[in-house]
Amino acid sequence: MSISLLRSATSLHEAIREKLLERIKGGAYRPGSLIPSTSMLSKEFGVSAITVKRALRDLQSLGMLTSITGKGTFVKHNKRFLLELDASMSWLVNAKLRLLSVAREKIAEPAMQTFEPPEAAMLCVRKIVFSRDNSPIMYDAAYLSSDVDGHIVDEFGAGFVTSVLNRHNINITNIRIIIDAAPASGEPAEVFGIPSGYPMLRRLYHITTDKPEMTLYGITESPFDRLGCVFNFPSVPRKAQLSEFVK
Repeated sequence: MSISLLRSATSLHEAIREKLLERIKGGAYRPGSLIPSTSMLSKEFGVSAITVKRALRDLQSLGMLTSITGKGTFVKHNKRFLLELDASMSWLVNAKLRLLSVAREKIAEPAMQTFEPPEAAMLCVRKIVFSRDNSPIMYDAAYLSSDVDGHIVDEFGAGFVTSVLNRHNINITNIRIIIDAAPASGEPAEVFGIPSGYPMLRRLYHITTDKPEMTLYGITESPFDRLGCVFNFPSVPRKAQLSEFVK
């Protein structure tokens, strides 16, 4: 495609951006696929590499592309999942899990200190949650008491925390949740195929049960554009509100 075919646009980089967007929406560039390099696109459109890079930056800002250092630019999976913050995980009933590791380590994440976790090492069970189409949704690291029975540890590696507790008739007495954001790094960045520093939505939790030895801490994280959180607040009748106020 020559420059002459792009002259009618407001600017060259906008014309290229719209052409690439058309290819993405039309399925020529499919989700997860690697798009042609900057040099290849520059040659195809007959423009400078700088012009192509401006178009690609625009598409990254729109959430259509993601760039991974050393690998190239990929079409993003624009699929968003909503997580109900009741810790039941019922929305993921058909999800798949894969155990990554079980290790003994201390909780070092600064944001977790709000929960005042023990200073001693705990068992950290790390796993990935996949959707039915095998897209990674969530990276989870759950910390358990190091003296928890081995067979229960295996179950935590294969299922969700609340499901395991229910199966063993362990009642949850309290759940504390923190929602924050942090840049991607290490294993989570590799799991989701995103560059280090990419914004991640995190859900930090502390679960206490009616068994003192079964207290859990954990962090789930996902790219900010892949996972959202839903809060439900039951309404209170106005009369009930007023009666509480005058007590």
